[in-house]
Amino acid sequence: MSKGPAGRVARATSRPSARAPRAASAPEPAGSPPPRTGARTFLRTADGVRVDAVYAPGAAAGDAGAPVFVVAHGFTGDADRPHVRRVAAALARHGAVVTFSFRGHGASGGRSTVGDREVLDLAAAVAWARGFGHARLVTVGFSMGGSVVLRHAALYGADAAGPDAVVSVSSPARWYYRGTAPMRRLHWLVMRPAGRLVSRWGLRTRVHHRDWDPVPLSPVEAAARIGVPLLLVHGDRDAYFPLDHPRMLAGAAGDRGELWLEPGMGHAEHAADGELLDRIGDWAVSRAG
Repeated sequence: MSKGPAGRVARATSRPSARAPRAASAPEPAGSPPPRTGARTFLRTADGVRVDAVYAPGAAAGDAGAPVFVVAHGFTGDADRPHVRRVAAALARHGAVVTFSFRGHGASGGRSTVGDREVLDLAAAVAWARGFGHARLVTVGFSMGGSVVLRHAALYGADAAGPDAVVSVSSPARWYYRGTAPMRRLHWLVMRPAGRLVSRWGLRTRVHHRDWDPVPLSPVEAAARIGVPLLLVHGDRDAYFPLDHPRMLAGAAGDRGELWLEPGMGHAEHAADGELLDRIGDWAVSRAG
């Protein structure tokens, strides 16, 4: 919902925080092993937005061979939300984890464009995560974040700025979908002035008022361009996006994609239980790099 094409990432700037680990506030020098302590910082995206980001060494403490997961949350989430922290804790059993708050969410600056320029936020987080010295990097996105990891891999995957594997959970396949009641409510939140006020004060999410111009690459178009291993996860009780969405994505991805349709699962982070997150972690460790 903002103008201009996606660009590249810029530098990171540190900040103090009562909730942040104090050590390793910036990536280690090139060639150093990954740190054994956590870090929290503000990143600055290519379009100048400050993005709150957290690094946790998890099971990868000091191990360059272990992957780092970069988690892209859904709309109204942020790095400190309990459901995002639960996902991070589960993935930390398999490697290091970077979480961050998309623009307009949590402590990050700017306003949400609901999946458009958020690709710049993810690009900044991926660049920061690469700087910790991990040989393999996996992006894991949920709902809005699931669409962002698909676009990011399509746009950045040809060089070191891209991921080694991608996991997209509960992603839409196409934009402007209004076929379910939750999605009709979401469109009201982001497209109407009254809805944006509710989003800001009730959901702590600041939404940009401008329409997308140009309309970004759709998730299904992005899936067709991804050249690294791709895992698509979707619940058969997802109230937001019915099963034609993951099937469209899997069809576009072809042999590069793998689709898990999860019986009884609802939507995104809240519906992803520990067993599923462990399976995702195992898949990522075996397929990345």
